[in-house]
Amino acid sequence: MTMHKKTKPRARDLGLPFTGRTGPLNAITDVEGIAVGFQTIREETPRPGRKLPVRTGVTAILPHSDSETPVPVYAGVHRFNGNGEMTGTHWIEDGGTFLGPVMITNTHGVGITHHATIRWMLERYSSTYEIGDFLWLMPVIAETYDGALSDINGMPVTEADARAALENLSAGPVQEGNCGGGTGMITYGFKGGTGTASRIVTYAGKDYTIGTLVQANHGQRDWLTVCGVPVGKHLQDNTPQSQLRERGSIIVVIATDLPLAPHQLKRLARRAAIGIGRGGTPGGNNSGDIFLAFSTANPQPMAHRAPEMLSLEILNDEHLDAAYLAAVDSVEEAVVNAMLAAEDAGGTPHDRLRVDAIRHDDLLSVMRQYGRLA
Repeated sequence: MTMHKKTKPRARDLGLPFTGRTGPLNAITDVEGIAVGFQTIREETPRPGRKLPVRTGVTAILPHSDSETPVPVYAGVHRFNGNGEMTGTHWIEDGGTFLGPVMITNTHGVGITHHATIRWMLERYSSTYEIGDFLWLMPVIAETYDGALSDINGMPVTEADARAALENLSAGPVQEGNCGGGTGMITYGFKGGTGTASRIVTYAGKDYTIGTLVQANHGQRDWLTVCGVPVGKHLQDNTPQSQLRERGSIIVVIATDLPLAPHQLKRLARRAAIGIGRGGTPGGNNSGDIFLAFSTANPQPMAHRAPEMLSLEILNDEHLDAAYLAAVDSVEEAVVNAMLAAEDAGGTPHDRLRVDAIRHDDLLSVMRQYGRLA
């Protein structure tokens, strides 16, 4: 198990003309109180008794990461194409909140990650969950499929791996590419994985942040579009990876400190479809495109300890357009950041295939043809 630090240039470093003002890190952790952690498993030879190597992991996102007690966050979800899983969404739809971390892993790791996250919460917030309190926990666990590059059927993700992601939480720069749950993912026929970006919006003279993290595992080569340029059509190379059909998914998590109510956050989550659509995907039949948006504003005690009447500050719906655009822009950029940070994977005698990361020079050559470098 290894941790690989981000060393490649990101989209803006390369001069790709993404629009909007970013936060200082251009990451989901630009939203105050958000921490992100990874546990990455990268093995080039199969485990005993297995035929395929393991390239997988777990990603953790924790709102109100400095709080000693659980803090509910208002949230909304959207299912663009439903061939995937995100737990806890029924209550988010009805109750408009969730409690605890958001975890992202591979398809067959959802159960153990859910189990591990509950155990971690019981220990982290032990003073809250006292005997007789009758509290229950329903963390959000999401997934995408990494079986093309990892031994997913060996179910390699363990409780210890999920807990390690939670123990690695940090509010600083966010690793991208082949890390955490994104380790074995493929995007538009190139190596994909974890990506992040952020935008600043201003309301009533105050700056607010919208930050996005994606686990990108979707699309096929000929669909790929970057800043309006049909890059994928120019980078067809007849390799098996470039011929892959849409068989993946994308999880999008949008965090903000903007005071939004659940109905507004559901609408914000819906805009992630436009963000990924800018990259070229129509949302394929085999894809699980599932989006979560939440706000750290209006912190309240857990419902059973809150007063009968609550006072909230929320944005006037008439002014949501700037937030919508910020979410769309950040999702679009986060997907490209995931691809640019990724590293080649597979290609050993034990693998089904090799999936290369997009070559920066090849991408920039196509962008120059269209006059689209900043």
